[in-house]
Amino acid sequence: MITPEFMAIWVAWLLAGGSPGPATMGIAGTAMTAGRKQALAFALGILAGSASWGIAAALGLSAIMLTNAWVFEVLRYAGAAYLGWLALKALKRATSKEDDVALGTPFKGSYRSLFAKGAAIHLTNPKAILSWGAIYTIVAPGDAVPTTLFGYFAMLYAGSILIFIGYAFLFSSKKVVYVYSRARRLFDLAFAGFFGLASFKILTARLQ
Repeated sequence: MITPEFMAIWVAWLLAGGSPGPATMGIAGTAMTAGRKQALAFALGILAGSASWGIAAALGLSAIMLTNAWVFEVLRYAGAAYLGWLALKALKRATSKEDDVALGTPFKGSYRSLFAKGAAIHLTNPKAILSWGAIYTIVAPGDAVPTTLFGYFAMLYAGSILIFIGYAFLFSSKKVVYVYSRARRLFDLAFAGFFGLASFKILTARLQ
């Protein structure tokens, strides 16, 4: 069920997916050095890895949450901790004295190779499974059934597609790269504030 609360979490999901990390920086670096088509191949691999973790989390959590309420709470707090960690990382980047911060990590190879490298990054990244598991427990009720969880998966995955494919297009534009590099600190401060607020809301919601 789409509610204002879910839309707020969905926006947080978009910002978390778009914040600097192995996947987004890999796409950005590949787009800037190799071009748009290569970046798209790399992004599709990342999306394949993301789908694997998202489906696995839905299949496992749909059964676990029905029988173990404490797992729901643990993952709920894990999600809040993860958002808090992202806030600290963004704040550190924003206050860094280094002006020349790398905007991406370039990957090279054939389209098939780039796809495989993208998938490998997400499949071997613990943050990916933590993100999917935590977001399910945040947006879904404690008695969620598989149909509900897969409905949320579809909406959240659509957000991931927007972010990763969007990065491939955006960072293949020299103008976008220039604007981002000039306003990097402002973007990082905005990320830090949003992640910090989202983490606080999750931690205090159950106390109301």
